[in-house]
Amino acid sequence: MTSEADLAWIASVVGDPARLRILLSLMDGRARTAKELAFLARIAAPTASGHLAKLLDSRLVAVEPQGRHRYFRIASPLVAQMVETMSAVAGDASPGDRRLRRIDPALAAARTCYDHLAGRLGVAIADALQARGHVAFGDGSGEVTASGRAFFAALGLDLAEAGHGRRVFCKPCLDWTERRHHIAGGLGAAFCGHCLSAGWIRRHRDSRAVEVSPEGRVALAELLGVDGQALTSGWPERAAA
Repeated sequence: MTSEADLAWIASVVGDPARLRILLSLMDGRARTAKELAFLARIAAPTASGHLAKLLDSRLVAVEPQGRHRYFRIASPLVAQMVETMSAVAGDASPGDRRLRRIDPALAAARTCYDHLAGRLGVAIADALQARGHVAFGDGSGEVTASGRAFFAALGLDLAEAGHGRRVFCKPCLDWTERRHHIAGGLGAAFCGHCLSAGWIRRHRDSRAVEVSPEGRVALAELLGVDGQALTSGWPERAAA
């Protein structure tokens, strides 16, 4: 059982603004070098090294050596879920009028929550899958129905692989900008991976925001009936092109 001291330790690690910016920079699921994370966290490289050492010691991040470089990533989906939940709680707990707080429109439109889709796009996909009876949520858990298995199989998703290991296969994840649920777990990761490999979405550099491609708009509208507002890219200049 987790002790109060353990909780206080993790809270102190995550509570540092620079370390929190490092964690948020890794929430798109990509691994980055210490130099890249220093830039994204707006701190000096030696400072970043110290913060990364503490994050490694607390097992919030993991490191993968590759040649001369060391790449840091979020240690597990559980850590990513903690950061996303904190974002939702912080939004509700912060003082002042929520309508006056500025939210990056690109992140609100479509982003990755570690390795699955979030924002308006992620919530719209979850809604569409539930409306068609492919996925069912309840009491913090989720399941894929028979029609859902047929739907994902037709897309070429290997559900056996998505459900492999100790990771939860399908579950709802509270979206901190929409205050509603998107799909997490192995299924959410598999669907996000499919959208990336099919070219339906494109990552935005140095951000976990993603852009829905023209092909993605067509595919998601035809397959799931996702409406046009949820398929806007979040970049007005590109959407207008």
